[in-house]
Amino acid sequence: MKQTDELKQTTEEMDQAAQQPAAEKPAAEGKPNPDDLPVYLYKQGNNFEAQRFFGSHLEEQGGEKGVMFRLWAPHATAVSVVGDFNSWKPGSHPMKKIDGASIWELFIPGMKEYDVYKYAVVTRAGDLVHKADPYALHAETRPSNGSKVYDLSGFGWTDAAWQEAQKAKDFINGPMNIYEMHAGSWKMKQKEDGTYVPYNYSELADLLIPYLTEMGYTHVELLPIMEYPFDGSWGYQVSGYFAPTSRYGTPKDLMAFVDKMHGAGIGVIMDWVPAHFPKDQFGLYMFDGEPCYEDPNPRRGEHKEWGTMVFNFGMNEVQSFLISSALYWLEQYHIDGLRVDAVASMLYLDYNRRDGEWEQNIHGGKENLEAIAFLQKLNTAVLTRHPEKYMIAEESTAWPNVTKPASEGGLGFNFKWNMGWMNDMLSYMSSDPIYRSYNHNKVTFSFFYAFSENFVLPISHDEVVHGKCSLINKMPGEYDDKFANLRTFFGYMMAHPGKKLLFMGQEFGQFNEWYEAKPLDWELLDYDKHKQLQQYVKTLNQFYKDHPAFWQVDYSWEGFQWIVPDDYQQSVVAFLRKDAAGKQIMIACNFTPVLRESYIMGAPVAGSYKELLNSDDAAFGGSGLHHNKNVRSKKVPMHGFDQSITITLPPLSAVYFEVPAPRAAKPKTAKAAADEAETKTTAKKTATRKAAGEKKTTTARRTTKSKVEKGAASKETKAEKAEKAEKKAPAKRGRKPKAEKPAEE
Repeated sequence: MKQTDELKQTTEEMDQAAQQPAAEKPAAEGKPNPDDLPVYLYKQGNNFEAQRFFGSHLEEQGGEKGVMFRLWAPHATAVSVVGDFNSWKPGSHPMKKIDGASIWELFIPGMKEYDVYKYAVVTRAGDLVHKADPYALHAETRPSNGSKVYDLSGFGWTDAAWQEAQKAKDFINGPMNIYEMHAGSWKMKQKEDGTYVPYNYSELADLLIPYLTEMGYTHVELLPIMEYPFDGSWGYQVSGYFAPTSRYGTPKDLMAFVDKMHGAGIGVIMDWVPAHFPKDQFGLYMFDGEPCYEDPNPRRGEHKEWGTMVFNFGMNEVQSFLISSALYWLEQYHIDGLRVDAVASMLYLDYNRRDGEWEQNIHGGKENLEAIAFLQKLNTAVLTRHPEKYMIAEESTAWPNVTKPASEGGLGFNFKWNMGWMNDMLSYMSSDPIYRSYNHNKVTFSFFYAFSENFVLPISHDEVVHGKCSLINKMPGEYDDKFANLRTFFGYMMAHPGKKLLFMGQEFGQFNEWYEAKPLDWELLDYDKHKQLQQYVKTLNQFYKDHPAFWQVDYSWEGFQWIVPDDYQQSVVAFLRKDAAGKQIMIACNFTPVLRESYIMGAPVAGSYKELLNSDDAAFGGSGLHHNKNVRSKKVPMHGFDQSITITLPPLSAVYFEVPAPRAAKPKTAKAAADEAETKTTAKKTATRKAAGEKKTTTARRTTKSKVEKGAASKETKAEKAEKAEKKAPAKRGRKPKAEKPAEE
């Protein structure tokens, strides 16, 4: 805002105060100032715990308790702390530079936990702006947006056993079945006036744990819970990178949520958004009147369609800020992994930009070199400290080596969402089955690249909002057909290589799109089809956990083998999944509403194949009419196998079979071994006698042969004479051959 005379006087006072030297802190002679190292590392882009230095912290100085404030504002001419404690008057508590350049500091005695504050920043243009603390640990609930002093210490964690177990776990080759959810709308309290309010974090955990445990999920993933101003952004436009949103309680309430989840054996993943931030005036945008956290280049620093700003990934202070945020959630809140949002928008300079709205990098390409280097640095920092944590990329392009280490030229994540699979399969499943034969490649194409990255198969919130329909409403056909299609899809998805993710409400077939202001339609579980679908998903989840073939070798061809990849005419696929010990499960999927009786396909070993799960089971809402009794293989080669089996595939179904173990040779008894040894001895003696007899016979044959050869030589001489005489004799006249009969037309 433009200055009034009163404001001008205030800013002048702040400028004068800022020019005064900061009070010297007592330090032992010959010892460096302890503040020097965090400032140095921060400016090098290597302070990965910047929130310990910046922000607001309860301290005691000179026997007085109060709060220490520190802020990075490189372009500001003056900064002061304002709040209820000084009637929000700018300049009454001016901050001072401690490095002579960009870092401001002030200790205010008497301030206490939960006190609300902001920074009053005077820009080089002379404007005064009020900003929330970028490093605030707690914040007011929207529509208010002030920062709050908060003490993180004192929470009694009880998850030490969980933490230690994670360090020893091989999560790449372990089960991961994620339930993605929005904390504020999974379930809500209804007030007397009919409006809904969310549960706090701790209350939510008490409701959520029994459900996730019963359903068999291994992890829960929360849509962003960092503080954000606009409900409709679902948390993807962040204003507080170190503050859990106060919509659902205090920071310690979130700690309680995570602690309870770990106590129940459930991992916690949260969405984290380093790609961009909103333009709200109280936030990071133009923090000190000029580009500070955002890229100053207008062709790089803004996503116009999203209305957000892009971080300046090449600036060291911004790197320290973001990497500190990532580690803060993993360490302070014991979060098990971060799903990094919108990675593709970071990698490409032309992402969502028209010609003329972006510029090439120094090599003439469209890759954002600074963002690539930042992601490599981020993942290296996190996974070096915590190799047991997950860094999951939401990357929607074919960028290579996303899950390869940065030291090998990769981006350094350990998982990547398989957006290509998701798009192909939702397109395929939403089409009428009569046309699926023409799109068979959408079912099979993902296997060409399934092992190129450590993939997660995501059916996320983005696919069930903004007119895209809920998952069950994407399915074609009448009411029953929709459920049959969805069961088939879930069965195929669970068997496909890769970890799994499903957004809340899809497990019981919610027909409405998700809306963040209302709870899920739990009343649908009063209807048989929805309850049966939920039971099917529960059964699938348990089957997944119980069978290592579905997760132990997820990222190698050694864990997968095609049987029927190309039966496009009948829209059938069949394949094998294998665990590390070689135990196999056969999967067959029929994507049409046509019964496939006497369907013959190759079988890897001889024996009896047992049906383990059938999506058409009556318990799951299917017909229950078409089950396979134990199926014996036949020695009829097919699909590259020596054996084959004949099965029944119900309409729109996924069927799992247990593959029999290969028959091992029976151990020999002592008598059999003795008989075999005696037989070998006898055979050896016979062979010796025979060899001796053959030697005598060979000598005799050689003698006879020489005699025969001599006789043959004389006979050949007579034959030659007869042949010469025959050549001189005239040839006999033969009968003229008849002409061939012409072919009938």
